[in-house]
Amino acid sequence: MRIALIALAFFAVSGTALAQQSAPSAPPVETAKEALPTPKDPVAAKRAVALGAELRCLVCQNQTIEESNAELAVDLRRQIREQIAQGKTDREILDYMVARYGDFVLYRPPFKATTALLWIGPFLLLLIGILALRRVLAGRRKRVDEQPLTDAERGEAERLLAGTGKTE
Repeated sequence: MRIALIALAFFAVSGTALAQQSAPSAPPVETAKEALPTPKDPVAAKRAVALGAELRCLVCQNQTIEESNAELAVDLRRQIREQIAQGKTDREILDYMVARYGDFVLYRPPFKATTALLWIGPFLLLLIGILALRRVLAGRRKRVDEQPLTDAERGEAERLLAGTGKTE
């Protein structure tokens, strides 16, 4: 699944780059400076940072797009800023990203049938580990109970516990 998402992201980015290279260079309607939040617009900048913290970098996978310096993360941050400049709400921007990249793009995916294993998996692994530990400990206890000490082993244990005996 991850490989498919990475491949999809790679092809989307490379396809965008090819389309930009082959497209005729028409003057943009608005310049990049006008589309991006600037320090003059701190509310939009804070929204962009907050939205970036909610989205996973599809390249790094363990970082948000706000933390990542991967090209795709930079592109996603730019898309967020452009959509904020267009007046879209946070929910509309997140819905757009999910529609384009799937639930995996969300750093905290919603609980539903396709993501249930992500949410329940760690607890299942912990439960399996506890059950395996109990089984191993019960097996050890059973083996100890089945093989009592001989008289020589018992005498050696008593000397060791008393601290007076030395082993040969």
